[in-house]
Amino acid sequence: MEKQQSGLMPFISLILSTNIPKAALMIGLTASLLTTLTGLVVPLLTKNLVDGFSVASLSTPLTISIGAAFIIQAAISGVSIYLLSLVGQKIVARLRDRMWIKLIRLPVSYFDKQSSGETVSRVVNDTSVVQDLISSHFPQFITGIISVIGAIIILLVMDWKMTLLMLISVPITLAVMIPLGRKMAKISRGLQDETATFTGHIQQTLSEIRLMKSSTAEQNEEAKGLIGIEKLLGFGLKEARIFALIGPTMYLVVMIVIVMIIGYGGIRVANGTMSTGALVAFLLYLFQIIMPITSFAMFFTQLQKAKGATERIIEILELPLEEGQGGLDIDITNESIHVINVSFAYSEDEPVLENISFDAQPGEMIAFAGPSGGGKTTMFGLLERFYEPTAGEIRIGDTPITELSLASWRSQIGYVSQESAMMAGTIRQNLCYGLKNGENISDERLWGVAKMAYADQFIETFPKGLDTEVGERGVKLSGGQRQRIAIARAFLRDPKILMMDEATASLDSQSESIVQEALTRLMEGRTTFVIAHRLSTIVDANKIIFIEKGQVTGIGTHQELIQSHELYREFAEQQLA
Repeated sequence: MEKQQSGLMPFISLILSTNIPKAALMIGLTASLLTTLTGLVVPLLTKNLVDGFSVASLSTPLTISIGAAFIIQAAISGVSIYLLSLVGQKIVARLRDRMWIKLIRLPVSYFDKQSSGETVSRVVNDTSVVQDLISSHFPQFITGIISVIGAIIILLVMDWKMTLLMLISVPITLAVMIPLGRKMAKISRGLQDETATFTGHIQQTLSEIRLMKSSTAEQNEEAKGLIGIEKLLGFGLKEARIFALIGPTMYLVVMIVIVMIIGYGGIRVANGTMSTGALVAFLLYLFQIIMPITSFAMFFTQLQKAKGATERIIEILELPLEEGQGGLDIDITNESIHVINVSFAYSEDEPVLENISFDAQPGEMIAFAGPSGGGKTTMFGLLERFYEPTAGEIRIGDTPITELSLASWRSQIGYVSQESAMMAGTIRQNLCYGLKNGENISDERLWGVAKMAYADQFIETFPKGLDTEVGERGVKLSGGQRQRIAIARAFLRDPKILMMDEATASLDSQSESIVQEALTRLMEGRTTFVIAHRLSTIVDANKIIFIEKGQVTGIGTHQELIQSHELYREFAEQQLA
């Protein structure tokens, strides 16, 4: 709770850190000041018009002056509102820039714990709350402050007794608004959290729509969704109740003040201690005070919401980046890889790998085998540097891989997984994904790598060829087609190290033989790491590392392990008989 009660400082610091466009802000505020000053002249002109009213008094200069004052006020007000809104939009755009740049550089471990939908909600919904405050409410607040101060100064000069009578309403309004504002802050935090959870659930359900439908889980998902909508409705109604109190309360206070001023002013006019024009001017100034004050209530409620959103934004911006943003840029061609006493745990009570050691010479094929859940995929995560070992180290030659920049290390690794990941877009975009100057790669080169991966055969059958849309996560392509595009992508990157996580496990026999041929071609001359549940794919490996329950229980060739490793022998007898 301490963090929530830390006031406006985190919010102000966050806004100041976005490099506010100062010129636009200063011009906008100056224009606001001019607008208000112009607006403050109008009641004085009206006073003169009313006090000396006659047909003869409607002189051309006076009429032109009043008209000009209105036109100038409208024009400058438009400039002011635009520039202050521009400042708000730029601040929020820079805030989103920072969040996006931060998010894509966070370690994989962050996304293991956080729902992607909730994270999206932080970038979109929470920043929208801040945007609404800065772009809409802040300009009104600034112009309102100037208008109120100017009007009160003139009113005190005109008639200080009536002005003090009017100002009695201020403490009454504050007494109502402050507790309502605190209540709104609490509701806002709950609403933003519930929105993030709901967004996360919707995104997850829609991204796995096939699983949901094949499991006939529509009713379950419908119930969960309706519960989320009901919770959002609850928070929305709580907000509505507060707004229902704020609006009528402000209206009541305003009407009481107006009636008091008209009553007291009427007596003064009857006594002759105040002119009719002065009373009219006073009422006009009163409206110039009342209108902004009603918008202040909305500003402070929105400010409470923005404070809640700010906490979540700051949480993301303060997260540590993935280690390795900087570092050496080394060509790892013909370098051996040494894994030395590596251990890893996702948490202290959850050890996954213990004291793993092995070497891989340039051009060797190293295979990982063993029961499911033994730690094979985690070992891949460590080699790819998705995670850092909790003990031990991995070296390329004599250099710890942590000394290389992530960009240098990962750009020299080709990864082909069991479920080849694809981005929504065209085959061309997926082949070039992540490559510098990818848009400049020639069709000839792309068809060349497609042919090497045996992908040209099916790409040629599509009317749009390389520009065929693959759908979200590549759903318009078969598993074998996706795998061949993943292999073509690896050919295009020309990696020094190749990593394959059971790359043919989910394919039919015809697709498997084609993909296996492409993989064999891709592996030539490259240091290759393979995870395999089917031993037939790794019998020719230079070295097979058998992992059980996070520990290496055997290292050797297929023949060596058959002779020395009982469990491996059982696996071989079951699969290769």
